[in-house]
Amino acid sequence: MALPTIVEFDINNQIVSIHAFNATDIGQPLNKQAVNIIASGPSIADVDFTNLLNTATIFINGSISLTAQHKFTNIVGYVISDARFILHQYDILEKYYNGQPLYATLAVLEALAIAHPEIIEKYHHQIYIIYPVDRPWGVKANGSEFSRLLLKDALKYQALNRKRPLSAFAKHPQFIIDSQHQPTPIGLSLDITHGFVEAGTVAYVATQLAFSRGAGTLHLYGIDLLNNDKPRFYENKERSAPTTLNDVMSNTIVPSFNLLAKTYQHLGVNIVNHSPISQSLFDFN
Repeated sequence: MALPTIVEFDINNQIVSIHAFNATDIGQPLNKQAVNIIASGPSIADVDFTNLLNTATIFINGSISLTAQHKFTNIVGYVISDARFILHQYDILEKYYNGQPLYATLAVLEALAIAHPEIIEKYHHQIYIIYPVDRPWGVKANGSEFSRLLLKDALKYQALNRKRPLSAFAKHPQFIIDSQHQPTPIGLSLDITHGFVEAGTVAYVATQLAFSRGAGTLHLYGIDLLNNDKPRFYENKERSAPTTLNDVMSNTIVPSFNLLAKTYQHLGVNIVNHSPISQSLFDFN
């Protein structure tokens, strides 16, 4: 089934259309700019952003709260791939999102339509759907079926909620899939117009987005991995969203980033991990 290019939501009795990401859209190219991808690991608290504020920047999840402290002048994206972020940090968007280009899965948009329908209503022209290639609906916040906020013809999208094996995309020209990797296959996308590959962290999604948009060197900040028992830089011990990074770090995240970096570097795009916590884990830099 082809990925829908437009999905319509019923927000306050108004039909709101959200377009899917398409790398050929005139507003998407990054024209070989260096791009900073800002994750949410505790090491972010120690980053000096003075010389980074004018560089093209992509935020993920709660890292957008940095805009309250620093004057970023070139925000080219904000990525949320897991609807559980909306569930656990519902106030982040309310406080810090003001129309930056938002790239989100259908599951995230479903949760957002429930928690913050005014955001979709006001900024839908700045919101783009991104699809996980093997489960296009995405990671849902709960076990419910399809949101009542979707229009009545949403049944035609049921196929988007069915998970497919990643190995099924091994022959697709826009994906690099290692079907032999254990315990499960890993991979990456060369153009997330056709979907992105998950690896257990939204930073991996943002990196594929940046490459798909024609970025130059990709600089990763706050991908710590080794201190996942600590709250993210914008959290505290009393209010901290759960994480599964410890379960997938060595089996999925690290080998996926190594495969991605090797592939992208071969295609002329270098990846630099600036986290002092996790640099030794990866085979690039």
